[in-house]
Amino acid sequence: MHESTTDANTAVLVSLDLGTFDYAESMEELRLLAESAGVRAVALVQGKRQRPDAALFAGSGKVQEIAEIVERMEVPLVIFNHDLSPAQMRNLTARLNTRVIDRTMLILDIFAQRAQSHEGKVQVELAQLRYLATRLVGLGSDMGQQKYAVGARGPGETKLELDRRKLDKRVHFLKDRLDKLKHQRVVQRRARNRADVLSVSIVGYTNAGKSTLFNRLTRANAYVADQLFATLDTTSRRMFIEGQGEVVVSDTVGFIRHLPHSLVAAFRGTLEETAQADLLLHVVDANNPVRDDQIAEVNKVLAEIGAQHIPQILVLNKIDLQELPAGVERDEYGRIARIRLSAKTGAGMDALREALAEVRAARAPQDVPAQEWHPLNSE
Repeated sequence: MHESTTDANTAVLVSLDLGTFDYAESMEELRLLAESAGVRAVALVQGKRQRPDAALFAGSGKVQEIAEIVERMEVPLVIFNHDLSPAQMRNLTARLNTRVIDRTMLILDIFAQRAQSHEGKVQVELAQLRYLATRLVGLGSDMGQQKYAVGARGPGETKLELDRRKLDKRVHFLKDRLDKLKHQRVVQRRARNRADVLSVSIVGYTNAGKSTLFNRLTRANAYVADQLFATLDTTSRRMFIEGQGEVVVSDTVGFIRHLPHSLVAAFRGTLEETAQADLLLHVVDANNPVRDDQIAEVNKVLAEIGAQHIPQILVLNKIDLQELPAGVERDEYGRIARIRLSAKTGAGMDALREALAEVRAARAPQDVPAQEWHPLNSE
């Protein structure tokens, strides 16, 4: 028997199995996402359906089950592990008599909490407003008393009244601001190119250990936490490779399955920095049983931003958790293709630095095809 609760940071999680192969992993990610947002899950409601219900996403019986939990425990929030249509969200809110958000709103809320830089905050607000705009259909133009907030935090705190004219004006302003910031990055990138500086971007699934690797490699102090989207703002540092010169290494936002398109669109400017890199260090949690799926998800987003042709080195991180040996694997052309290391302990980092030195030394065009990546074999 559940005890009643009035804690504002509690929620009922809802995840329906629609027959997708990654249901179990997606459900675990929902729990981690809620935890990363500072939300304590007091109940998890699951079910199976062939397809979503047009009006409520879940069936009426399942919605009644959720409603009983919400009423008994006085839960202020229900989080669906799915994208809900505006009509579904309105209907569920009315039936459950509590606040309802979907997976995209949850991720947007986490981004709103984590953004530190001016550009990061602008990107998140733009993504939230674009998402909100799709929720205005059928609400009418007279919304003077409504305030906007996606999730629980973010630009909703500015208390702007929600009408289309003001929303559109704000979106236009934010897009102009991002265009100017993008221009600044282009100028900086041209300066780096003129200086013949190797540009390296660290990419990977969220919580794969990118920031830990970044800190170990550059002796920086980027924020590290064992949670999803601990790093949101892109951080760049210069490092010197003996005999080869300077390298600029950038730590980037982590990717996740079903990453909201509004976020990809809003962060396109920042992600384009990744698309302009000379080399990608694709960090993988070697201890994760679904690492192959995570590699595929990252490569999917890289393709969406036009970075699929940039040479990659696959960095198998967290080998200390499996007691795997540090090591290097080369491809058929003799280039380093994979490195097994532990960013936490430092094992294998010398091999990574040597790989960067090799890439830096071999920047002249070579007549070899781009590297292709295949699922990892069990080790």
